[in-house]
Amino acid sequence: MQPQVVREPKRRKNSESIQSQELAVPQKEPVHSQPASPRDDVQARITDRAYELYAERGYRQGYALDDWLEAEREILGLECNA
Repeated sequence: MQPQVVREPKRRKNSESIQSQELAVPQKEPVHSQPASPRDDVQARITDRAYELYAERGYRQGYALDDWLEAEREILGLECNA
């Protein structure tokens, strides 16, 4: 007869080693905080400028299109001249 070999069950990794491995992964900047394309960034700048024009006008209603077009001229004009 051969002697019986007693096998020890495989050990699981404890939660600390798993957590330390997860922390070692470099953190990426959230995708939603990055502009998807340069076009999105330009549109955001136009939106911001149009709101500034609206505020400069004293928040008067009825000039949204004028403010938007003026903001486009300013933002896109700066880029074309640069």
